[in-house]
Amino acid sequence: MAKKKSTTAPSRSGKTGATGIIRDTTQTGILELKGGITGDMPKPSSKVRSNGTGRKKQPVILITNDDGISAPGIRNLVDAVRGLGKIVVVAPDKPQSGMGHAITIGNPLRLHPMHHLFEGVEAWQCSGTPVDCVKLAVDKVLRRKPDLCLSGINHGSNHSINVIYSGTMSAAVEAAIESIPSVGFSLLDYSVEADFTAARKYVRIIVEEVLDHPMDKHLILNVNFPAIPDSLIKGIKVCRQAYAKYEEDFLERNDPTGKKYYWLTGKFVNFDKGRDTDVWALEHNYVSVVPVQFDMTNYVLKGKLEKTWKS
Repeated sequence: MAKKKSTTAPSRSGKTGATGIIRDTTQTGILELKGGITGDMPKPSSKVRSNGTGRKKQPVILITNDDGISAPGIRNLVDAVRGLGKIVVVAPDKPQSGMGHAITIGNPLRLHPMHHLFEGVEAWQCSGTPVDCVKLAVDKVLRRKPDLCLSGINHGSNHSINVIYSGTMSAAVEAAIESIPSVGFSLLDYSVEADFTAARKYVRIIVEEVLDHPMDKHLILNVNFPAIPDSLIKGIKVCRQAYAKYEEDFLERNDPTGKKYYWLTGKFVNFDKGRDTDVWALEHNYVSVVPVQFDMTNYVLKGKLEKTWKS
């Protein structure tokens, strides 16, 4: 990653539209973080950062997840970024995996203080979804927009098509919609006893990079860590999302009363053989970083339709 200490935004190969979404104009279609895919990584620091006016301030960092406030992943995320800013946790009171961008509209939402869970950190559990957590955090807990939103560390992958279903990434996307730069983190290990040692190290590196080199206010990074020891990780690769999905099957069973029910199963299939994808990077022991956006417009097809579908 970059070693420069300047807080000016790095140059980008793209154009920023009215909504702040980056329109990539490179041939590769990859937006790269300035300076760094692999190589020497900066050492963690706890310095106070400039707000651009010459005064120093401590950035406010909102942390959430979809595995619930008591999950090991969120504890490791908090520990990874201690000292980088004022941390506030607002996370679901129960697991919310696969909730995507769901919000609660038919039931009341409740917040309960959980300050005892994280030493020296304000923490709240929310009865709603990960997206609800971000909304409530901004409106009722912080009563302002934080400088950065971090989501995770998820137990299990959120590469390729998983980003569509992920509560972890949807929380990050929701923050970006509100002009809050965000990063979602996931470890390719579903175990409650997963080893987050390497993930903590790279979380710190990536968050420091985002704080030290501000980019677009709608920044969303989807970061996945291979489930291997730190000594085996080759570095960080900025990638594109692989074309991959689950070939699903529903197991049909009967409950004790004889009524049928269905259990979703399936296997993951990667259709993308590119060497610039998140799946490839993870399979080759890299930390994958995919810049994503909430603008789902297909601009190539839009251009074609504007020429052929003339009113």
